[in-house]
Amino acid sequence: MLVLELEKVETDFCPNCKGIWLDKGELELFLEDSKDKDELIKSFSSAKGIREKKIKCPICNSKMDKIFVGKDHDIVLDECKYGHGLWFDKGEILEVIKLGSVNKNNKIIQLFQDMYKNEININTTEEK
Repeated sequence: MLVLELEKVETDFCPNCKGIWLDKGELELFLEDSKDKDELIKSFSSAKGIREKKIKCPICNSKMDKIFVGKDHDIVLDECKYGHGLWFDKGEILEVIKLGSVNKNNKIIQLFQDMYKNEININTTEEK
C-alpha cells in the first residue's frame, strides 16, 4: 500500500488492484458539507447475501462486512465491523464521492478522475 496525501487526507492506495482504504471519518473529509453528503452517509446499509469475497481489514485483519451505498444500492463497499474504515475497489471511491457532492467538478472528483483515467482507457482498449 502506498500512502498518498490527497487534499490533506492521508489515503492508502494499492498499486496492484487500484483500491483505496480510508480510515474512519476520512470519506467525510472528501465530501462537501451539503444535504447530499448527509443523505449519502445515511444511505449506508448492510448488504446481506452479497456473494463478493470478503476481504480483511488492513488494521485489525478481521473479515469486513459488505455495505450498500446510495439509495439505489448500486455500490457495495467493504466496511470494518470494528469501525476502522472503508475499502473501495478500483473506481468506487469516485462513484461514492460523486453521489455525495453537489459540485460534480470539485477538486477531489477531478483528482480521482485523473487517477483512474489511464486505467479506464486501458480497460476500454482491451475489451474491444
